[in-house]
Amino acid sequence: MLRRLKLLYFRLLGKDPEAVVVTFASGDPGLAAKMEAEIRAIEPNRRHFVIHNRHGSAWQIYLQLRREFRHLRIGIAPVLFTAEPSPLRLAAFLLAPTKILAYNANLERHHLKLSTCIASFLFLRGVAVDRIYLRPWRNNGTRQSEKYTIAEGRPLSPSRRRVAVLSPYFPYPLAHGGAVRIYNLLREASKHFDIFLFAFIEAQTGPAQPDQSEGTRSLPAAPGSVVWASSQKSPQQADIDHMMQFTARAVLMELPRYREPRWASLSPPDVREYDSPVLRGLIEQWRKTYGFELLQVEYTYLASYAGDVLVEHDVTWDLYQQIHRRERTLSSWWNLYRWRRYESAVLKRYRRVVVMSEKDQKLLARPEARVIGNGVDLHRFRPTPEPAGVRLLFVGSFRHFPNVQAYRFFVERVWPLLVHRVPGISLTVVAGPDPHLYWSAPSPHPRISIHALVRDVAPLYEAANLVVVPTTVSAGTNLKVLEAMAMERAIVSTPSGCAGIGLEHARNVWIASQPRDFASAIELLLSDGALRTELARNARQLAVERYGWRHLGGLQRNLWRELMPERIRIRPGTPADLERIAAIQIASNEAAHWEPADYVHYSFHVAELEGSVAGFLVTRTIAGEMEILNLAVDPQFRRQGVARALMNHTLDTFTGTVYLEVRKSNHAAQTLYSALGFSPAGLRREYYESPKEDAIVMRM
Repeated sequence: MLRRLKLLYFRLLGKDPEAVVVTFASGDPGLAAKMEAEIRAIEPNRRHFVIHNRHGSAWQIYLQLRREFRHLRIGIAPVLFTAEPSPLRLAAFLLAPTKILAYNANLERHHLKLSTCIASFLFLRGVAVDRIYLRPWRNNGTRQSEKYTIAEGRPLSPSRRRVAVLSPYFPYPLAHGGAVRIYNLLREASKHFDIFLFAFIEAQTGPAQPDQSEGTRSLPAAPGSVVWASSQKSPQQADIDHMMQFTARAVLMELPRYREPRWASLSPPDVREYDSPVLRGLIEQWRKTYGFELLQVEYTYLASYAGDVLVEHDVTWDLYQQIHRRERTLSSWWNLYRWRRYESAVLKRYRRVVVMSEKDQKLLARPEARVIGNGVDLHRFRPTPEPAGVRLLFVGSFRHFPNVQAYRFFVERVWPLLVHRVPGISLTVVAGPDPHLYWSAPSPHPRISIHALVRDVAPLYEAANLVVVPTTVSAGTNLKVLEAMAMERAIVSTPSGCAGIGLEHARNVWIASQPRDFASAIELLLSDGALRTELARNARQLAVERYGWRHLGGLQRNLWRELMPERIRIRPGTPADLERIAAIQIASNEAAHWEPADYVHYSFHVAELEGSVAGFLVTRTIAGEMEILNLAVDPQFRRQGVARALMNHTLDTFTGTVYLEVRKSNHAAQTLYSALGFSPAGLRREYYESPKEDAIVMRM
């Protein structure tokens, strides 16, 4: 009876009683095809129609469709919602307002209806389906991990002071800018300090679990060596082994699983995501067990762990302020408020704050803020001849949300202007680990290739003709810019992308803000090889002059020593010290024997330990090169770090080439110099007197 009434009702309306499916392919054709295939599988017994993009306004398209479907009843209308605008979507709403089944770029689907208006709004704003229904009063699946792995590295030394570093990730391989910075500065610091590393790792990508019960344990009283489960090491194990060559101990903590609405906490969600009571306990226990004197915390969202030095890779509230100025939404205001409140409070807990640029230092306006900028490995990133072609390179881990915004700005607003004007142009994107978790839309063009974890980006720079840095919001300094400079590749950047580095428009970079200007700059440089080469060479020169890691590592070491109680005091030598210097020189047969009175004519420093002059160092500098003339330590003060302290004081403030001679038989001194970065450069026959002996020339 009901069926007959239904047939009669629709006949009176002039419509077919059997509902049809009308799919609106309002976006990427590949995604639209997948959406169509899925809906056909879900509704195999219904008639299907597919509407592709049409010319005209949404109202004009609606009128066309209304005529075409006037005799059909629409049961469901799948519509693809991706980044590019399409009047077809509004036409779909006008045609079947209560039947819209929305698909996003992940091909997740949600039925848009008034009864779930908030969920529908969030879905259209790009919130993933599994996050839409999170509630702050529910158990959403948040869990604190108790799993961690302990790795042992090089032996501890009584002559090296101990420092701990907390990082939100393991800083090797060098897959993104933050890892590059932490890795290189720790490697430099390890020449003078024993490093204890605390780092989070992803549960699914962490190292293989050790044998027996090493993977999950209570706080160990005396942690032992990790024995890996396989004799054939995985890439993760090899990465750890590489890092442990210059790290004393490491805790690799499994990242907690944070599953709460991102708007629902007064603290920024990033802070809560990395909160681990187990790791806090480990840090305190290791402080007592190993006696490290200082804890450096990397990134603002770990600042609640309360160390001595906080490294602000960017001033986070500044990033959110830039976003709020552009978006002017309740969400952007709430994020800005939370970060400004949190950051202002935690900065007061630290004795020193490290920032990346003078701009960030001025923003914080705090006396304890020090600038130790980003750098580049000038040996790893060496210039190579540029290949023929029109290849662009974008480097930026999608974990850092400004990189996602930069990528979207480029592919949505700049790339469409280029792809038809520059034949054969291509774009390579290095998006960092698991980019789909942070931006899930696929590549919008077949000549755009997206790479996730790239263990060595240098070959990609070598293959590129131009590096693009389309950053729309940024703070600090961009390591990818420094890498491109070192590789001698021309750069097109927004003002925020190259801020704080000292680059000049049309001299060593091309700066453009608007999409059309950015596209025109790329087109100009790809067509003008001479201009491209000039920009690249000038950028390389600036990188060599200012951004080597050795110089920056010296700044970090000096900062650490500033915060530690002095054991050894280094000061300029005076004529009053010469009698003591003569006694040390006589007691040090292996040292060069000069007339002590001559030392006052050179750069002359002494080290005081326990109230006495324990050693001295004499150098001279000619034409930008330093020569260490003599270094000696009183035998009663040896093996207490005196020689290392004298060398550190001198090397940390000098960035040129350094030479020295050492007796061929003085193996202890050679070991020290090698640890400081010196390598053999020659041999001088019978250089030393009393007794006669050859000298090995070493250079750094």
